[in-house]
Amino acid sequence: MTTKKERIISKATEVLKSNPNGIRYSNLVRKIDEEFPEIPVNTIHGIIWNLETRVPNEVYKPARGLFRHVVFREKEIREDERKLPPESEKIKEEDFYAPFANWLVNEFEECTKAIPFGGNKFRDKWGTPDVIGKREPRRSDIVKAPTEIVSAEIKADTKDLITAFGQACSYKLFSHKSYIVAPKNSSQDDISKLDALCLIFGIGLVLFDNSNVNEPQFEIRARPLKHEPDMFFVNKYMKLIEKELFG
Repeated sequence: MTTKKERIISKATEVLKSNPNGIRYSNLVRKIDEEFPEIPVNTIHGIIWNLETRVPNEVYKPARGLFRHVVFREKEIREDERKLPPESEKIKEEDFYAPFANWLVNEFEECTKAIPFGGNKFRDKWGTPDVIGKREPRRSDIVKAPTEIVSAEIKADTKDLITAFGQACSYKLFSHKSYIVAPKNSSQDDISKLDALCLIFGIGLVLFDNSNVNEPQFEIRARPLKHEPDMFFVNKYMKLIEKELFG
């Protein structure tokens, strides 16, 4: 007779072998609970939470909270080996600027006005946000809050995420809130690291479908923390786009 522990571990590895992309902790526990309803769910939790250390030759964690069978480790696609579509079929990053600006205003309601930007309009080596917006008090607001500047760096290419993070950090110089917008199909490891860095530095993280301009499905992963930027640089840069953003 096998023990409860052996049955749980055996079932867990079986489930992972049928999920090449891995499976989240809660989903794995749920599947095992459905298979063995007679075993207390707390027992399952007690065995599964450190599964990668119990059976390191069969299970590993490519990202926080995600389990994957080791047979799929060698099949992971390196970012530099990803096949990009031909230039004629490739969706341009700029195509997502306007949809995200619209999302900030109408769906997430983070801004009262946002505009697609990009390029080198700030004429500065520190970079120019892809989307920049403002949040101003509305006439209907009983308590009037100060104006806030919101900036975002969008990356449609999964290879440029660390660059995007650095740029999003630099935008805090003149923005009350800063976002990085990254593809959902980025590696779990990259998303996990971005998530942790964004929480540490107070930057917002939004994931999106980089294959669909009409429905990017923007999804907030981490909310940005509001901070006070350097007002000298706020006014310096906002003066360059006064007509577009404040006109």
